[in-house]
Amino acid sequence: MRELNRRTLLQSVALLAGAGLPWAAFAAGKIKPDAKSALIVVDVQNCFVTGGTLPVKNGEEVVPVINRIAQGFRNVVMTQDWHPSGHASFATSYPGKKAFETTKLAYGMQVLWPDHCVQGSDDAALHKDLQIAHAQMIVRKGYNQGVDSYSAFEEADRKTSTGLAGYLRQRGIKTVFVTGLATDFCVAWTALDARKAGFETYVVEDATRGIDLNGSLAAAWKQMAAKGVKRIQSGDLDVA
Repeated sequence: MRELNRRTLLQSVALLAGAGLPWAAFAAGKIKPDAKSALIVVDVQNCFVTGGTLPVKNGEEVVPVINRIAQGFRNVVMTQDWHPSGHASFATSYPGKKAFETTKLAYGMQVLWPDHCVQGSDDAALHKDLQIAHAQMIVRKGYNQGVDSYSAFEEADRKTSTGLAGYLRQRGIKTVFVTGLATDFCVAWTALDARKAGFETYVVEDATRGIDLNGSLAAAWKQMAAKGVKRIQSGDLDVA
């Protein structure tokens, strides 16, 4: 059922437009990140902000929020969408197909996107205003030609691991805080997989921005809530 929900979300079918209101769970008092906490910064790249090839509305607004809260974390992981030319998720790879249509691949239905985050391009670079020099790892995803990758933990075939869960466990991490772009796609998939891997998981809402295709944002929050992902604001963190 979980995989069906994900495919439905990715197809952004009209039924999702009526999905329930976003769920909120705010911590009583401030949450202090400790040595067993990690901040995950998802895909804050040129391709996903204003002027990029697949911009999320107001995506660049997450940058100062992430910069501020990152200073309160000892452990930071960043992700980077990193597609080869002609990737299986690009609409241009299928004659007659248009961006945001779908096609069936070996692992299920795939939303087709405009060409974006092509390896080595300025479009794929991390946003120039990110100031997280102490980040210890960058996880590149979506580099396999025939498989898309939204989550920082697993590719869209749900078989290929990025190795992030093992890395975090080796570092003694118990809790992750997810930020970045876009809330209803890569952020949500990352948060859901973090929970699946056994991490206590928070999404920092004002450090994310969503695409919201036909109700996909509300549907993503609803699905994350059902799996125990906690929704907070940056102000709920003690990062002074």
